[in-house]
Amino acid sequence: MPEISRFYGIVIQMYFGDHLPPHFHARYSGYTAKIDINTLAVIEGTFPTRALGLVIEWAALHQQELREAFQKAASLNSPGRIDPLP
Repeated sequence: MPEISRFYGIVIQMYFGDHLPPHFHARYSGYTAKIDINTLAVIEGTFPTRALGLVIEWAALHQQELREAFQKAASLNSPGRIDPLP
C-alpha cells in the first residue's frame, strides 16, 4: 500500500485498485481509520481525536490532490506524494 504522506507520526496511504467511495487510510500508534475524501468523514475504524483533527485539517488542504491520487491508485498507478502538514 503506497504511502502518500507522513506527518506528526501519522501515515497516510492508499491501496492500489481500491473501491469506491474515494478514500484514504490513516495509521497512527496502532489505530487505523478509513476517511472519505469527499466528506472527510471516518468510514471505518477509530482514531484519537487530536490525531484525527490533524488528518482532517491536512485532507481539507489537499482534497483535490487526494481525489487525483485516488483515481491514479484505483487505475493501478502510483498515487504520488502529497505534502505533509508543516
